[in-house]
Amino acid sequence: MIGQLYEKSLAGATVEMEYADGRTAPLDAARWLAPIDGDEAMLSRCAAPTLDIGSGPGRLTVALARRGVPALGVDIAPYAVRLTRRAGGRAICRDVFDHLPGHGRWATVLLADGNIGIGGAPDTLLRRVRELVRPGGEVIAEVQPPSASGRVEHLRLRGRELAGPWFGWATVSVSDLGTLAGRNGFSRVDSWKEAGRWFASLR
Repeated sequence: MIGQLYEKSLAGATVEMEYADGRTAPLDAARWLAPIDGDEAMLSRCAAPTLDIGSGPGRLTVALARRGVPALGVDIAPYAVRLTRRAGGRAICRDVFDHLPGHGRWATVLLADGNIGIGGAPDTLLRRVRELVRPGGEVIAEVQPPSASGRVEHLRLRGRELAGPWFGWATVSVSDLGTLAGRNGFSRVDSWKEAGRWFASLR
């Protein structure tokens, strides 16, 4: 159901995020169809091969392919995977915690668009990513600014006639990333800001 509503938003339908405390916000998934200011801050650091986790419609996966950097997108939404392939990128429809090709051999793993929050458990996700990246490899994550408070929220997607299941999503501030990375096997963290977005490199 989450994937179905996400796909509807990608196609332009009205879908909103409903939080457990009653707040709502529109889900504008279509914004991930085209390049976004600041993307270069991630793309320029990607070495071959790159795994793009939560790749959505594949704007980053496709951009890397066009640069000659072998990349694979991973997403749970079949429609998003089809869009990636149609645009010339490689992608598979799979959960990040399922078996993935290239285990332990990826030079770069991308967690763009706040995907470090997947599942509401950043520690669990980073431990999984640590298994996927090769020794000396790099994880590039988009995070929240220093002023943001780290938190886990429960939300669901709602359409006009459908409501998905509740799921967790974490907000990770760049200020909290050093401690989070250190306890999950990453010894070096660098961060920077570009186009109003915050990014971090974990090694």
